[in-house]
Amino acid sequence: MFDARSSFMARLGMLAFSVSVLALSPANATEELNALVWCDNTDPALIEPFEKANDVKVNLKVYEGTGAGLSILDQSQPGDWDVMVIDSIDVQRIAKERFLPLADDSLPLASQFPEVRMDDVLVLDGKRYAVTEKWGFNAISYNSKAFSAEDVSTLKKLTDPKFKGRLAIYDYYLPVEGMASVATGTPTKDFSEATLAPVKDLMLKLKANSKLVGEVSASQTALATGEVDVVVGAGEWVTAGLHAENPDLDFVIPEEGGILWTQSLAILKDSKKADLALKFIQHVLSPEGQAALATSSCYWGMPAQKDAALNDEQKKTLKFSSEQQAKDLAASNRYPAPDAELDKKMQDLWNDVLQAN
Repeated sequence: MFDARSSFMARLGMLAFSVSVLALSPANATEELNALVWCDNTDPALIEPFEKANDVKVNLKVYEGTGAGLSILDQSQPGDWDVMVIDSIDVQRIAKERFLPLADDSLPLASQFPEVRMDDVLVLDGKRYAVTEKWGFNAISYNSKAFSAEDVSTLKKLTDPKFKGRLAIYDYYLPVEGMASVATGTPTKDFSEATLAPVKDLMLKLKANSKLVGEVSASQTALATGEVDVVVGAGEWVTAGLHAENPDLDFVIPEEGGILWTQSLAILKDSKKADLALKFIQHVLSPEGQAALATSSCYWGMPAQKDAALNDEQKKTLKFSSEQQAKDLAASNRYPAPDAELDKKMQDLWNDVLQAN
């Protein structure tokens, strides 16, 4: 019998890991490349082909959160690190200080969706400092055996009493409040103090139906084990990797649109191996590299390149096609980008929701 919890933790438990160093390559390689990455970038299916093709040992240090990554850099010697995976929205504030510019003609940018290229945040003063490698949506994950896609197609529908005790909420205020903002008629780019009231009202109604508000592993495990049937704020990164074992787990982009997340690759400014680092980025963006990254054993997500070498079953599980992605991206919003004052009010709202019965 399929043990959802053990399989789930085996696949996604690395999301709760402490910072670690992973050496996945042959000890006799002639060169080494050091990369600060997220857990999905450690999959041997992604790393080993690059190592073999370039006779290189890739040393991977996994971290969570941009602040933790910058702390590692600050505690390291210049040149210790060559490549970094980073949340795209954090690139501009550190680009000139931390990263080397990337030549557009060295990257397969023409194969990316315009919304995913994120030129407004990855390009600064005419120079590109990072390139998108993977993306997806904060949306709604659900058990299709319990509810239909139509049942969970909007956040407002999830306030229905039939969801009482069957709902989990992902414990991250920015995307979830962003979803609530869009659901109540305000795009995230227009999120302001004046729009907080309807967001709070909807969030309190969702909280009243929820069984738990949990971080990634807690909310995902609750869905995988049947403790809940719906997770607000989840998406393909929650359910796609488990689909083969439990095909009832699925995700839906809300009718009002999902909240777009993207992760990018950059070359560290002090790298002494910039040419090799660029080769690594080009490998990750290759059709084969993209397929391996999109279906990483840590978590699945949408490949940045339209020509990713996904098989038909993988495309079906991710709902990945040029037509579908173009439609979903056109309706998507980015994370809210509040200033310090608004951010505090958003966090206060979140705390009020968490404390509500």
